[in-house]
Amino acid sequence: MWGRTKRGASNLIGVITGSMMPVIGLLAASGILKGIMTILTTWGGVSTTSQTYVIINAMGDATFYFLPILVGFTAAQKLGANPVIVAIIGAFLIYPSLVSIYTSGKFTGTMLGMGINSNFFGIPVHIPQYTYSIFPMIFAAWMASKVEPWIKKWMPVVLRMIFSPLVEIFLVGITVLVVVGPIITLVSTGISDALQWVLSSNLILAGLIIGGLYQVLVIFGLHWAVIPIISAELSVPGGHSLLNAIVSVTMIAQGAGALAVWAKTRKNKDLKGLAMSAAISAAAGITEPAMYGVNLKYGRVFITSSIGAAIGGLVNGFLHVDMYGFTGSLIGFPSFASASNPNNFMNFWIVAAVTIVAAFTLTYLFGYKEGDSLKAKTAPKKRHLGE
Repeated sequence: MWGRTKRGASNLIGVITGSMMPVIGLLAASGILKGIMTILTTWGGVSTTSQTYVIINAMGDATFYFLPILVGFTAAQKLGANPVIVAIIGAFLIYPSLVSIYTSGKFTGTMLGMGINSNFFGIPVHIPQYTYSIFPMIFAAWMASKVEPWIKKWMPVVLRMIFSPLVEIFLVGITVLVVVGPIITLVSTGISDALQWVLSSNLILAGLIIGGLYQVLVIFGLHWAVIPIISAELSVPGGHSLLNAIVSVTMIAQGAGALAVWAKTRKNKDLKGLAMSAAISAAAGITEPAMYGVNLKYGRVFITSSIGAAIGGLVNGFLHVDMYGFTGSLIGFPSFASASNPNNFMNFWIVAAVTIVAAFTLTYLFGYKEGDSLKAKTAPKKRHLGE
């Protein structure tokens, strides 16, 4: 039983990282660009309302906003489905009129703790946020790889060119929209309640637990449960967020783990370059390149980085480090400055230093050896989750 579970988890991580690898360079470049824009708007005099900012920010944000389309295409290639069809399903999920249903915040009721914001053939449904998402598209690609052969079994060849994509897009798209998304939302709601309980019970324990597990939530898109909490905390005058400070620690830790891989890699020049780019991107608050390009791919790196984040989160809770803005990681250091809490800024740097040392050292000593990258190059490629 344990062996089967371990193989299943390994296969799932392999599919996720394999689906993400083709876009890691884009994510890293976009993360660095967004980091540069943060610097320019904070110290360079560039206004967030200027057309220059709007244009360059769109350039940096496009990869993340349209990530479901990109991941749909690459995941379909990985799993043997039609890449164009799965990419269109991703486009359907982030179509502006569907996004507006979620962003409008209009609910007609609740079901199992979820806000009902739409209906499908008169059936009340919850449509969640799909922009920036990854895991729903992994599921869509997997389902498409099963649906396509099934359609070919009964549909005449003469009808397939038009009606096969129609049936596939409808079945997979609706399943993800009205089943998978709400399930993720339901789990996210439970996680949100648990986070708030832990934060109110013991801040040191909260730092340890959230620091260690937050990036696991990111993998499955469950971290969206955290965003409304942080938004509510920061939206009031003088708002601050202890939770966002812990989240920032996890970003720093993932970057430090990637940096350790860079420091220890000698022969694999591609990995060395990727690890450094990923570390820079994580320092700019974008952890996807580090997580999917390096840390998850070499599984122990993700574990040691997460342990480093847990240590940093614990110290964060002990020092009661607070956060007064959204932008996290190292580039977000202005978010920790406060006239009413003068020690907070110094304590942030203490936590950052502890996190970097912990995640880097653990990864360098226990999380990665260069032979791991050579094994990854020669490992046989698996195309399906069940293999």
